[in-house]
Amino acid sequence: MAKRPDSINLLKNSNENTANIVINWALTIGRLLIIIVEIVVLSALVYRFMLDSQLRDVNSQINQDQAVLNQQKKNEENYRNLQDRLALEASLINQGKDQVKTFKDIVNFAPQGMTFTSLSTGTNGIEIVANVNSIFPLSTFINSLKNYPIIDSISIDKIENNTANAIITVTISVTLKGQGGANASTGN
Repeated sequence: MAKRPDSINLLKNSNENTANIVINWALTIGRLLIIIVEIVVLSALVYRFMLDSQLRDVNSQINQDQAVLNQQKKNEENYRNLQDRLALEASLINQGKDQVKTFKDIVNFAPQGMTFTSLSTGTNGIEIVANVNSIFPLSTFINSLKNYPIIDSISIDKIENNTANAIITVTISVTLKGQGGANASTGN
């Protein structure tokens, strides 16, 4: 009997049943899906570790910056306090210069025959106590004050005639613009 030569079948067995085909397909595709899911999970895990590392670095940097800020806080408070005091000083210097200029101008308005007893500032403006030898220098002085642009109102509070010395003592209240006194009366 002659031996039959071995045959090479390049086609798959056609008699495989559907269950074997589904199982083989599920095993190959299932392995592939499991590998893909594991790669995604490992990638997410690595990404999470990277984010945690960055978060620790940022928190560390914030803590260092807070420490520096806390050390500089006292210096900043001193600096701001100094700046506020310098601004106040500059404001007071400018205000003082304005007052000196106003006093100089008021003194320069005084005609011949008028002397000042006192010239003082108050919350309502300036109070002037002066001696005059007649009513004419007083009238000239009052008119000069009326024409002065920063004066809002003028009030003659008191007039005393000292006949023994031939001197008239007058007390004048001047309200400057921006200091109120809208209901102050204007004197002659």
